[in-house]
Amino acid sequence: MRKTSLFTVLAPLCLAAAAADFEPESYLRHIRFLASENLQGRGTGAPGLEKAADYIARQFRLSGLKPLNGGSYFQPLTVTVKAQLGPANHLVSHIDAKKQAFKLTEDFVPLNFSDSSKLSCPVVFAGYGITARELNYDDYAAADVKGKCVLLLRYEPQEFDEKSVFAGKAYTEHAQLPSKAFNARLHGAKAVLFINNMAARPSETDKLEKFGTTAGPANSGLPFVQLKAEIGERWIKAAGRDLREIVSQIDKDLKPRSFALPDSLRLELETDVRQVRRQVRNVAGYLPGETDEYVIIGAHYDHLGLGEQHSLAPSLAGKPHLGADDNASGTAGVIELASYFGSRTRPRRGLLFLAFAGEELGLLGSSYYVNRPLLPLNKAAAMLNMDMIGRVQQGKLFVGGSGTGSTLKSVLGSVATTVDLKLDLSEQSGYGSSDHTSFTTKEVPILFFFSGLHADYHKPSDTWDKIDSAQAAKVLGLVAGVAGALAAASDRPLYARVDPPKMPAGASGGGSGYGPYFGSIPDFTEIPNGVRFSDIRSGSPAAKAGLKGGDILVEFDGKPIQNLYDYTFALRSKKPGDTVKVKVLREGKPLDAQVVLEQRQ
Repeated sequence: MRKTSLFTVLAPLCLAAAAADFEPESYLRHIRFLASENLQGRGTGAPGLEKAADYIARQFRLSGLKPLNGGSYFQPLTVTVKAQLGPANHLVSHIDAKKQAFKLTEDFVPLNFSDSSKLSCPVVFAGYGITARELNYDDYAAADVKGKCVLLLRYEPQEFDEKSVFAGKAYTEHAQLPSKAFNARLHGAKAVLFINNMAARPSETDKLEKFGTTAGPANSGLPFVQLKAEIGERWIKAAGRDLREIVSQIDKDLKPRSFALPDSLRLELETDVRQVRRQVRNVAGYLPGETDEYVIIGAHYDHLGLGEQHSLAPSLAGKPHLGADDNASGTAGVIELASYFGSRTRPRRGLLFLAFAGEELGLLGSSYYVNRPLLPLNKAAAMLNMDMIGRVQQGKLFVGGSGTGSTLKSVLGSVATTVDLKLDLSEQSGYGSSDHTSFTTKEVPILFFFSGLHADYHKPSDTWDKIDSAQAAKVLGLVAGVAGALAAASDRPLYARVDPPKMPAGASGGGSGYGPYFGSIPDFTEIPNGVRFSDIRSGSPAAKAGLKGGDILVEFDGKPIQNLYDYTFALRSKKPGDTVKVKVLREGKPLDAQVVLEQRQ
């Protein structure tokens, strides 16, 4: 007969009292510290994040949690946090015997995802640098750019025409700079220089991008440089063409006007862009149970720092994005729950408290953890993730992932009766843009607690004074009740695979709407070459072709894939029904497969 723990006997009393056992002011005190100006937005690799890690570890120790990593509460990992310009960035033009050197940050600037390289090349004007077969438009159709530098216009044709086959004012994915980089590389170009389309925007100022503010891969695979528009227009004029007239003609009939600039123009280009790597730390504390099984309670504690390319208030980049709700609110919840359980009777199952770094850069901390767990993942009964729980609106809380474990829905139902919250349950949402995704791909049942987006999301205005700590205390009561029930139950939930809802075309290669469906779930961790799949949707084209989670995609339809942006672009260039040859690495060995793309449903 199985031994009955004292915690099991007391569990109903603990669950009923949980909602009232969290002091809103105590919870808010942690948020005030984590979202203070002193921590400067807890950017990955910044001093503020390290202060936050030390604070969390101190709270774990005060709660009586045990360290797991050789006596330390920290699990260090090294991540790429940003890029910086090196000293060797040069651009010189040679027109006949005339040489002109351009000034860095005044005349030109490499983008943060530019490759570092030194080269000499002739120049081809390749319009907008777009290949959109679905729109019968291809700037490269009659342009030989192999081994050359391409000069491109920013954005896309007819950008202010709401009736355009492109998206008019909304822009399509073809306007994205990483898409232009991959397309140029695909056509054999050695480098890209792009200019603002001043012909379409005569009233605007020709501004160069501030280095480090443009979203993209760590490395696009070729030098990618912005040039002052006046310089590019001057080169085109020297070739006997008028750029404004070219833009007008393209807008009128959507026919490309690409051409090679005279051989008398040659560029000497050197780009020096260096990736900055920093050591950051996951924070882990353990409350042992009577068995070796355990329940995980987690949240990410990093945010955007000074905003940079991830800010949704670009004009305020450089100002601390304090991240009170995202995700000091979830981190404070982990701290309060650690204190709550640390003062109670030892449960049947242990409780592992995790605070992750690097979530905002692509689930880096949780992805690292699940591949190097401090406790065996096959002993994890469930993972409860809190991401933005501080601004409950109208008493409504979103809870995702209830279908990922056999008992999760019933446990939620029982505990919900003790908490004054309206739960919006979803069986799905095991995948998504928060750390529970990393555990889903390892077949750990998950629940995701989320109070909803708001106008301050990823802006400096996400401040502690906007947190509804009284409502958040109710969320903690709910999570405490669920964690307590899972820790005390005689049987752990059995993992159930629930594929994510199919979403619009995007990086995952799956989704609903228009375009081809592939069916992969990407691992967002940057790797030197290729895209690692964290999982494959069951019944998808990728699954039918025998692809598996852990495979690294290195080639798609004969095209080399260096990063997630390459994969996204390559997939969008196909259509449902196409058979695509792909090459993956599985445990280091190459494997070829044929994937028949399907229509998104």
